[in-house]
Amino acid sequence: MFHKVHDITPIPPTELMVKFANGVTKLYDIQHLFSRFPAFQALSNETLFSDVHVDTGGYGIIWNDDLDLSCDELWEHGRVVKTPFDGLMSFADACELWGLSESTLRKAVAYGKLVPGIDTRKFGKQWIVTRRAMNREYGQPVQ
Repeated sequence: MFHKVHDITPIPPTELMVKFANGVTKLYDIQHLFSRFPAFQALSNETLFSDVHVDTGGYGIIWNDDLDLSCDELWEHGRVVKTPFDGLMSFADACELWGLSESTLRKAVAYGKLVPGIDTRKFGKQWIVTRRAMNREYGQPVQ
């Protein structure tokens, strides 16, 4: 199972705050990679280190053509950190994880299965839902 990366924030000198599509946030320290893979020593340059971004599709992160990390590496070796946004995900991410359509979730809001202000909230055009509400109404994710 892939744990897709939703967002990445560099925390110099060597840590990365990784937000996954399933709502979990982990802290990953790249320091141990310096001795295992000499190419990663280039990331001791703070400018290059800070130039990290999520790879297309969320299957990893990349700095340049030579340096990248997979979503599985970040998931397996990152340590969970608590944030006020833990367990929140977009309708699109929830639909992908649970194998549903966005209209299913919008109908669940309209019919009161997902309660606005408690389980869901709309920010501009973007709907957000809690993982707890998704587990309650739809069980465990299929992916």
